[in-house]
Amino acid sequence: MADRGRDVEVPSTIASGEQTVWVDVSSLLRAACDDLQDGELVHGENFSLFASMSALEIMDPKMDSGIENCAYHSVEEAIENGVAPVPFSFDRTVDVQCTIDVMDHLLACEATWHKGNSLAQTVFSCIYLLRLERTSSHALLNSYCRIIRATCSAVISIVSDARTHEEEDIFTMAYGLPLKGEGDEKCLSMLNAVEETISRQLRACKAQSSKKRVSEEITCGTADTEPLQTNPNLEEGYCKALLSRIRFRKHFYHVLMCMRKPHGRGLELARKHIASCQSELACILKSSEFLASNVRGGSQNDIEEKTTASGCRPIGFDASLNSKLSAPTPPRAIKIVSWNKAIEYFEKLLNDLDIICSFSMDPLLENILRSVVQFQKRKPDLVARAHLQVLLVQDGKLYGRDLIFDVICKAAALHEITKNHETQKNEFLLPLGQLLINLFKVLCTNLAWQRRKLGKILQDWAITSVQLTIALNRELEENSNVYVDENVCMKLSKHLLIWAEEQTYWIAYRFLTLGFDLELYSPSEYCMVYWFIYCILVKLSEKAQLKMVASTDAVKRKGKKKKDISKDVLNDQKLSPAVLLLQCYICLSEGLTMMLAALRNEHNAFQTPIAFNTEEEVHTQKFRAHLAHIPNDHVSYLLYKQSTVHVRFSTLVKYNYFRDAQRIVKELRSSFSSDPDRLDELRQIEQIAEHNRVALNVICQAGASDTSLKVSFEFTQSPCFAIAVVKRS
Repeated sequence: MADRGRDVEVPSTIASGEQTVWVDVSSLLRAACDDLQDGELVHGENFSLFASMSALEIMDPKMDSGIENCAYHSVEEAIENGVAPVPFSFDRTVDVQCTIDVMDHLLACEATWHKGNSLAQTVFSCIYLLRLERTSSHALLNSYCRIIRATCSAVISIVSDARTHEEEDIFTMAYGLPLKGEGDEKCLSMLNAVEETISRQLRACKAQSSKKRVSEEITCGTADTEPLQTNPNLEEGYCKALLSRIRFRKHFYHVLMCMRKPHGRGLELARKHIASCQSELACILKSSEFLASNVRGGSQNDIEEKTTASGCRPIGFDASLNSKLSAPTPPRAIKIVSWNKAIEYFEKLLNDLDIICSFSMDPLLENILRSVVQFQKRKPDLVARAHLQVLLVQDGKLYGRDLIFDVICKAAALHEITKNHETQKNEFLLPLGQLLINLFKVLCTNLAWQRRKLGKILQDWAITSVQLTIALNRELEENSNVYVDENVCMKLSKHLLIWAEEQTYWIAYRFLTLGFDLELYSPSEYCMVYWFIYCILVKLSEKAQLKMVASTDAVKRKGKKKKDISKDVLNDQKLSPAVLLLQCYICLSEGLTMMLAALRNEHNAFQTPIAFNTEEEVHTQKFRAHLAHIPNDHVSYLLYKQSTVHVRFSTLVKYNYFRDAQRIVKELRSSFSSDPDRLDELRQIEQIAEHNRVALNVICQAGASDTSLKVSFEFTQSPCFAIAVVKRS
């Protein structure tokens, strides 16, 4: 192949081999290049879509490994050419500024790495980290690089232990990078020594300023304190900038270490270090004005895109040197996030970690699931989610201290039954415990992975529920003459079955609602989705009530069939606040289902585009594979069609589901008066119900004949439950 940029003489004729004739196609290629548009491809008839997905696109930086311009072939060559000098400059003012730039760029690289990029092309693009021994004469740079390396090692450890890195496989890959080195265990003591030296210099600066001594008598220091740099007017600003960065690093490392302590014993101390980190981040951000105003030459254009507070390009970085280490595939084109974005990332990470540290460590399953789901609404990144998972599950125990057996017993209301030693011999307790551990881990993954894995474990829970049902029926046949309450094994199976089915419906509900968060549903599918959510919530509510009855023994079961027991539960028991809250969502989902069905039936709105697939095919593709195994004969496409095909606005007004939701919210306020999160949830429900109730009245008053009425749905109050917006075209 001819070299780029040079004219190479091509022979007019090329020797032909056996059954081979060479033809000059240069003119054909020129014509094709002139005719092709961006994205078009010249290919043969046998070039399939699969082959195109595996092909390399020339000049695409993400695909063409030859496009990256590597100035040096090795780290040693780069060092020999002065890319990473130590010190940065013999001018101590320049040296301090360059050190701060390296610190800032490393922070930006670290944030980029946390977002799922290669460690080799982000943090370890720093040559000083690759050859740390060269910095031994520069105490500040050496200690800072060591704490960075120790921090990266700690982060990789927590993510690897949580096994959440599979969503970003490249995150934990080190490829032989020097993540650990001799002396790293002393990184904190080394950093403390540097911090103390700079602190003394800062105190000296402040003391001199207050005494108003002349700079000729002493250059911003005392007899035993050497200034950082030569400009006395800048000394205090540089000292503060360095101290805030050093202290942030120190406290952040303490946060990671404290959160790794077993049984959550270090969470309280971790919160104190998190508060210190947040305080130091504010100081770091405040120092940017000082650093930018004293920049050493260069343009300050587009400073928002710069990776340092000063806006200067840092010394000692070259991502291309590690490109061969980043992955066994062509290197990815990585853009380091800006310094401001890096600050924002760490602010959010610290807030997320603070929430994890403030977990109540309550072993009650309902509260755990609610807390984790609430935490996921913040869309935490990988590092925070890894810490949450490691906190929840340690050594096969909840928080590393509570047996999963005890968690299940409390959740399934087995307090009295567990006193019998035969309880732990139940064949289903072990698999149910493993299913619960897997559920905790799945709920800590990102939303896309979470939905995918929930669809898989949903089948496992459903199968276990079926097995429990079969076992219970077998026990009923074998002990037909024994009272249910007197048979421990039978009572245990009954409780476990109710609880397992309740968890199965909860997982199905979470699976369906995550589709809205991930924007997987089109408006034409909303009606079907809300109908499924309605069915799942109804069954979830029934199981919650049955569990409550089973725990209080309020209903006599002797001589009664299962259907009769269910009726007694629904009729005789006062609904708990948790069940009433479910009733609110049942009203919302049923109201939205019927509104969408009426719009489809009378206004021909939100119809499934038949050009691609039918509505039944949509049901099969998106729901049947996951919902077919749950213990509910009533969740089927046929029943959905029968329930919605005849809906009209004239009958819908009589059953005002949204008003019912508002009524239940008013009843619930007193029950949740001490829970701010629940009160916010109730306000959200009330807003959704009110907006939809008004929209429904407007549509009904206009009538089906009014074609100028346009209805759309927005998710302004909730990511899952829509609000109807009515406009005239």
